[in-house]
Amino acid sequence: MLSPANIQLIGQEVAIAWSDGVESYFNPEHLRAVSPSAETQGERDVLGNQYGGGGSRRFPGVRVLGWEQIGNYALRFEFSDGHRTGLYSYDYLRTLAPA
Repeated sequence: MLSPANIQLIGQEVAIAWSDGVESYFNPEHLRAVSPSAETQGERDVLGNQYGGGGSRRFPGVRVLGWEQIGNYALRFEFSDGHRTGLYSYDYLRTLAPA
């Protein structure tokens, strides 16, 4: 299973060295904009109606202050604007990483 072998802040970027040897670098403003949280993405009820998720998609100057590993499948980042509710699965993070 793919997992982070090492996570560090390098300058303002989040650097992840993966268990398969690939390295990914993430801009904190982009990470914040694509947060998989209900606040950012919205939520759907059983009828398919979406609630929320219509907020700002730009977060100039936001920084990653820290992170927490969630089980064996995700990371939760703490951002300087107070946001910390999105769970970034390892698979999701790999899709976000520039090729």
